[in-house]
Amino acid sequence: MKQIILGALAHVDAGKTTLSESLLYQSNQIRKRGRVDHQDTVLDYDDQERSRGITIFLKQAMFPWKQTEFTLLDTPGHIDFSAEMERTLQVLDYAIVLISGIDGVQAHTHTIWKLLETYHVPAFVFVNKMDIAYDDAAALMTSLQTQLDPRIIDFTQVDGQMENIAMQRDDLLESYLEQGTLTPSQIQSAVADRSLFPCYFGSALKADGVEALLDGLDAYTAMKSYPETFGARVYKVSRDRQGTRLTHVKVTGGVLKAKQVLDNGEKVDQLRLYSGEQFTMVNEVPAGQVCCLKGPMKLGIHDGLGFEQPARTPVLSACLSYSLIPPAGCDPFALYRQLKQLEEEDPQLHLQFHAPTQEIRIQIMGNVQIEILKQLIASRFHLDVEFDEGKINYKETICTPVEGVGHYEPLRHYAEVHLLLEPLPPGSGVQVTSDCPVDWLALPWQKMVLNCLDEIEVPGVLTGSPITDIKITLIAGKAHIKHTEGGDFRQATLRALRQGLRRTTCQLLEPVYQFRMELPAGQLSRALFDLQRMQAQSAITQNQTDTVILEGTAPVAKMRNYQAELTAYTHGLGRLVCTFQGYQPCADQQALIEAIGYDCDGDLDFPADSVFCSHGAGFLVRYDEVEEHMHIEAQWHPQKVETVDSGYHHNRYTVDDAELKRVMERTHKPKEKVAVRAPVKRKEMPEHIEIQRQKPKTKCLLVDGYNMIHSWSELVVLAREDLSAARDQLIQLLSSFQGTRTGILILVFDAYQVKDNPGSIQKLHNLYVVYTKTSQTADSYIEKATHQLADQFEVTVATSDGMEQLIIMGQGAMRLSSRELEVQVQQLRHQHRKQERENLEPHRPLKELKTLLSDPEDDQ
Repeated sequence: MKQIILGALAHVDAGKTTLSESLLYQSNQIRKRGRVDHQDTVLDYDDQERSRGITIFLKQAMFPWKQTEFTLLDTPGHIDFSAEMERTLQVLDYAIVLISGIDGVQAHTHTIWKLLETYHVPAFVFVNKMDIAYDDAAALMTSLQTQLDPRIIDFTQVDGQMENIAMQRDDLLESYLEQGTLTPSQIQSAVADRSLFPCYFGSALKADGVEALLDGLDAYTAMKSYPETFGARVYKVSRDRQGTRLTHVKVTGGVLKAKQVLDNGEKVDQLRLYSGEQFTMVNEVPAGQVCCLKGPMKLGIHDGLGFEQPARTPVLSACLSYSLIPPAGCDPFALYRQLKQLEEEDPQLHLQFHAPTQEIRIQIMGNVQIEILKQLIASRFHLDVEFDEGKINYKETICTPVEGVGHYEPLRHYAEVHLLLEPLPPGSGVQVTSDCPVDWLALPWQKMVLNCLDEIEVPGVLTGSPITDIKITLIAGKAHIKHTEGGDFRQATLRALRQGLRRTTCQLLEPVYQFRMELPAGQLSRALFDLQRMQAQSAITQNQTDTVILEGTAPVAKMRNYQAELTAYTHGLGRLVCTFQGYQPCADQQALIEAIGYDCDGDLDFPADSVFCSHGAGFLVRYDEVEEHMHIEAQWHPQKVETVDSGYHHNRYTVDDAELKRVMERTHKPKEKVAVRAPVKRKEMPEHIEIQRQKPKTKCLLVDGYNMIHSWSELVVLAREDLSAARDQLIQLLSSFQGTRTGILILVFDAYQVKDNPGSIQKLHNLYVVYTKTSQTADSYIEKATHQLADQFEVTVATSDGMEQLIIMGQGAMRLSSRELEVQVQQLRHQHRKQERENLEPHRPLKELKTLLSDPEDDQ
């Protein structure tokens, strides 16, 4: 049977739990369908869920239907618990998106749809509550296609929709025109790659349309193929009623067995398959299934096992933080250590303990989550806590690039770090990378710098808020052979980052809500006035006789308490739904900075100054004076002329070719035997000297392929996903580049790790591509080729390997760094695009175009 992991997603009160009950009932897994209002549902078995009538925690249930074994993951629908829903998307094969036939597409529905697109999850749509809906299926389908996606197709009668289904993809249309129909496997393929979203209508409470949905799920879902190598992804951490820690994983490769020792050294004591509150223990779980591990205590959400890498940073995050107020006589730090259990289960809480004030801060999505946390802490830790009014979570970014320098050299310690800080587009987060040669700073020290940047959330210098939308590149560093320790680079890294932030222009960012406001038409003028006061961007999306709907964006600081005000002046008829959208530059930045009053120089945990050593004693140097004392010269210089270069270079590449050649001649000049030469009689200079002009040599450019791929900005990103695609892209770029120059171009790729590879050379377009043989590196091939071609060609080698440059210079060749070649290629592309725009012919009128393209036979 097929194994499908199916997720149920919806905005609150769409009937998701009721649909889950109907799915289990139709598949004979339960004898009686529970109801939310009766507090007897199978999946919402937690006391808080039953009392509130909402899903709070992720649950799972297993049920078969025809040829498919489904594992249903029921996610929370309330906005305050959307982080739990997002974590589930990483392990889903397919999703069911529920939409209420009464409420239609809500603001949270748009958020769910965007997340499904981000995580590339195929989806089915089920429009619920059709028994009491105001509109019919045709009107609701038009609304879905307009507001969500035009690829949503009504599958109530599949045979009558074949033409619409075929229009969603070219190959389907081709097959439909030839065969007159489409096979289920073709529809499966379209659903799997998100070219098509089947839609069903019904009522989960009355089990209307549920069977049709189950048939569609069975017919149009396909099981993924998984590798034989073991891999698994953690998506949830929970505790059972006995307090046992459970780690929920999806096996994405191989087989997970009980008593297996994991990558971190922990052993799996039990493998549990849950269905509701009940579970069964198994000895092994194959790829494609989800299970719970009992035993591991260190695995966290988003961790990967085997070949799986850590998961991506979540899109949704809390924009409000609250201070937790413990009861009298409670030790705050002891409580903080207990609450770390909750952070294991929900990393988005971001628990922080401020030692000087003994304050515990926690990030929360909304008021409902606060109430849930209070009851959870009371039931688990037997403590009654309170929360303050909360504050906005601001963030900071930089406006201009800068090089930050950190030096840490007290007695018997040494480390210096240079970081390039560059601004990124909004929503990019923090990206950390290295472009420091290993002959400058050894790889273990570089990893220590990068790990420090990944693990520590460094505050900004304006308000102490976290930094975001910034790329941090390690471009230089220095260690001492005797005195350097690991903690030295940690200190130098933090000081370099803070020093860079102090020297550049920073921008304060504030969170923004995307809102949907529904209110009586008579209160529209009051709402518009309030929105203008809140600096909101809004528009009227629906204007009926009695009701008006406004949608737009507004700063969280202005709109966070507006629900109570809206309820008051609309006498309970107004509704406001807010969803966190992202961050934007703060309008009144200076006033907020003064109100928060963050003392950058007084933050001793994150200093911007450096420590140097003189006569055996360390002394402090202010951040704005570090450049006068640093031991490594600045590696980045602002570009006066806008180019495609990244903006910095290493000083070791600033020596020109003539100087390098003289160095090689002095260093590697062969020793000659000293002999006594006889006096030579001078010849008289003839009146006319006949000069023979030497024929210029043909140019030959040798390129180290993988050196370019791992150095060029656009190829580095592509290589992480598909090295073969990056290789093809490099060949295409150099082929276009070769078309503008004379001579020959030889592109060399390493194949020394390929077993029994004889090597090959082939001509592609206008260049030669070489794959080295087994046990032969590209460097050795280029050295040999340079030696053989130097007599007949003017050889230039493109590489950024410092040792390789010195060797080829000694053989009479010229050198070209990877960055210099990238600049030349990018400038050429820029010129071609500019020329194409200049030569682009204006569009001719349609009538004139038809005249020019008319068929001569039509005139006869």
